[in-house]
Amino acid sequence: MIVIEGTVRVPPERIEAARPAMETMIRASRAESGCIDYAYSVDLLDPGLVRVTERWESREALKAHFATPHMAAWREEIASLGITDRSLRLYEADPEPI
Repeated sequence: MIVIEGTVRVPPERIEAARPAMETMIRASRAESGCIDYAYSVDLLDPGLVRVTERWESREALKAHFATPHMAAWREEIASLGITDRSLRLYEADPEPI
């Protein structure tokens, strides 16, 4: 399993304006084959900090994710949404035991 964990910054006054694009990205990503979980969470103590958490079945699934139309659209929207300070890390993890 591949785990992506990290943060991005959105100006707090722009969070509501960014929400529709973020929701579109989350819904489309969760619908992808190989996506176990995909989430953005606003930090309660730092409202401009958005935590990113993704879990993928494999590197191949993640690679396919990067090639999707919704990922291309998201990349184009990042600057207009004021998203900065992107810090994401990739980890390989054992799948959860059944």
